[in-house]
Amino acid sequence: MKDPLRLRPATMDDAARLLEWRNDSKTRSASHDGHVISLEEHGAWLERALTRNDIEIFIAEEDGNPVGTVRSESSAGARKLSWTVAPDARGRGIGRVMVKMMADRIRGPLRAEVKVGNTASARIAESAGLALDREQDGILHYARA
Repeated sequence: MKDPLRLRPATMDDAARLLEWRNDSKTRSASHDGHVISLEEHGAWLERALTRNDIEIFIAEEDGNPVGTVRSESSAGARKLSWTVAPDARGRGIGRVMVKMMADRIRGPLRAEVKVGNTASARIAESAGLALDREQDGILHYARA
C-alpha cells in the first residue's frame, strides 16, 4: 500500500464500480451467492441499502482512488461485516486495513462469514479482531463479542 486508506460513505455514483467488483469472477467465487448480478438488480439493492439506517457501506480510497468496499449490517444482535477488494488492488493488504478500520468504528458484537477455502478473507477477519466461532455448511463464522 502507498498512503493510508480512508473510508468514505458510498453513494449511488459508486454503483457501476461496486457492480463491477461484485461481478468479478474471484469475488463471485468467494460469495455466498455467486450469480452474476444485473445492473438493474444491483441499482435497486444499492438504492435501498443507502437509505437504511441498519446498513453502512463505505468505499476505501488510496490516494483518492477507490480500492475496495466494506459494509456493516445489523443482523441478529450484532453488526455483520462484508468486504470486497478491487481486483487490481488485491494482494497489497488493503482488505486487512479497511476491515480493521471498519471494525474499530463499531462498538459491540461483530460477525463475519467466510467461505471455507477463502484464506485471504479468513486472515482479514482475524486481523480485525474476530475469532473463528464455528464452521457450518461450508461457511466459517467469525465473531467478536
